[in-house]
Amino acid sequence: MTSLPQFKTERLRIAMGAGEDVADLLRYLEENRGFLAPFEASKPPGYDTAPFWEEQFRRSLQEFYVDLSLRLFLFKRLKGDEKGPIIGSINFTQFVRGPFQACQLGYGMDEREQGKGLMTEALQALIPYVFGELGFHRIMASYMPENRRSARVLERLGFVVEGQAKDYVLIEGQWRDHVLTSLVNPRWVGTA
Repeated sequence: MTSLPQFKTERLRIAMGAGEDVADLLRYLEENRGFLAPFEASKPPGYDTAPFWEEQFRRSLQEFYVDLSLRLFLFKRLKGDEKGPIIGSINFTQFVRGPFQACQLGYGMDEREQGKGLMTEALQALIPYVFGELGFHRIMASYMPENRRSARVLERLGFVVEGQAKDYVLIEGQWRDHVLTSLVNPRWVGTA
């Protein structure tokens, strides 16, 4: 069985969610509900409950083990290397193998932690894993044109704008346009 990925950066610990993280995650979601809502698709019933996230953590493990997704949380790194509160999430989903070898990237960050370079720091640690250990050739990410913070994060990481998709994602009851970007692994080695 593959070991679960865990990452440390100067200011973060990055890992999949576990049962002991549910209460902290619910706090993060509640505190950031209004801030994240304009950027996220509608949530299913029960999204803000412990049973929902306990099941979601189980599904995330299963999806990782069968090569469907990698869903991670960003924890502040405390003194003594302890895991602090959840301040964000990064999801690599929609794994497609064969001749495509690509996945979709999505992320969110606590409103109070915006503008500190934490998302860039986290993704700089994760992208080599996704390209190397997971063997992907392409990571795709999209953002709404007015989301300049997200655009800057992706630009700093080398993502290239490939176009714009009209009415791409249903957010708060409206179909929203998105800018489509990707990052290609220049050292991809593998077989389709």
